[in-house]
Amino acid sequence: MDATPAGRHLWRPYTQMKSAAAPLEAVATRGSRIVLADGRELVDGIASWWTAVHGYNHPHIAQAVADQLARMPHVMFGGLTHAPAERLAARLSALLPGNLDHVFLVDSGSVAVEVALKMAAQLWLNRGVAGRTRVLSFRGGYHGDTMGAMSVCDPEEGMHRRFGAYLPGQVFCDLPRTAADAAALDAALGRHRDELAAVIVEPLVQGAGGMVMHGPEVLAAVARLARRHGLPLICDEIFTGFGRTGTLFACEQAGIVPDILCLSKALTGGTMALAATVATTEIFEGFWSDDPAAALMHGPTFMANPLACAAANASLDLFEREPRLDQARAIAARLRDGLEPLRGVPGVADVRVLGAIGAVQFASPPDLAALKARLVARGVWVRPFGDIAYLTPALTIGSADLDHLLAALAESVTETGRSARLS
Repeated sequence: MDATPAGRHLWRPYTQMKSAAAPLEAVATRGSRIVLADGRELVDGIASWWTAVHGYNHPHIAQAVADQLARMPHVMFGGLTHAPAERLAARLSALLPGNLDHVFLVDSGSVAVEVALKMAAQLWLNRGVAGRTRVLSFRGGYHGDTMGAMSVCDPEEGMHRRFGAYLPGQVFCDLPRTAADAAALDAALGRHRDELAAVIVEPLVQGAGGMVMHGPEVLAAVARLARRHGLPLICDEIFTGFGRTGTLFACEQAGIVPDILCLSKALTGGTMALAATVATTEIFEGFWSDDPAAALMHGPTFMANPLACAAANASLDLFEREPRLDQARAIAARLRDGLEPLRGVPGVADVRVLGAIGAVQFASPPDLAALKARLVARGVWVRPFGDIAYLTPALTIGSADLDHLLAALAESVTETGRSARLS
């Protein structure tokens, strides 16, 4: 085995360690920029996997975390409670639509999805109904990297397809973009009704599945059909929550209230690991019982971590005090103007924008290593995957940095298309 001395002990995410280029070393962040060890600064076009919605190092969040660190960095949540978690749960309940009033705080998006699946499955058991062990999910979807979450990701095109033999067998349909798709979904829900525990969907954008977007009417159709068949609807807003699509939560645009909703990523403004699985009163009441076995038996060690809750509360302060949703809409307009001309570039199959999300889809997967190198050489940090190059910048990004991102992406995409033609 041959590995560089500085990095030989780290096993990196989504990386073939034998052939991957050495990672860039980050030493500082500020605003929308990442500072590297060699002194270069990169404009971050993806907000550290869609988390840093307020930019890096926002002083209000930093101060809240520092104050909490001095007071109580962590305490177990079994049998104890604390003000940061109590306040956060109350605020999320007030912000979310309908009666999504019961907040289970965990430590990652994948775990939030696991808890949602577990809630749905146990709800039926608590009702005395056996056999409802499967979930209906959608092709192109992605919900996380743990085993339960992997099982509801796209089974053919997703990154977890090699694990098919290890995973529970779920039911997959196409999103109901057409009347025929809606009829097929309705039929599948009816056919599998007695074995289904829930339906899970990513509202408006299938993120890691390729930034594939659908309209609010598609999401509304999913909710309507789930309700018709008496199934809880889980909305995975780990990516779309907190302003990314132009509203605070994507489900608002369809006028729906899911039964269970998952949040993470931007929940703490990209500062700390935290996630939440939020249930309606009806779901919560399915666990309210004199029987101890009816309780939700789940409890990550660091759930409701006070430091992370303090960061999340500070992030919510910023959504209240600063015009984040207006900023998201302004970014959307600039993304449309900046990316639309790429539609005519050789090798580009599609250009898509929804809220502060812009995606360029190639006709075939490009040389990703070469594309990443071109972007870094132009002073930006963008992490294309599959056949997609995308931008999800901080909602606070300055106009000069956003223009720089768009120009660098346009030049890199054009150069990539030119190289593909010559090869």
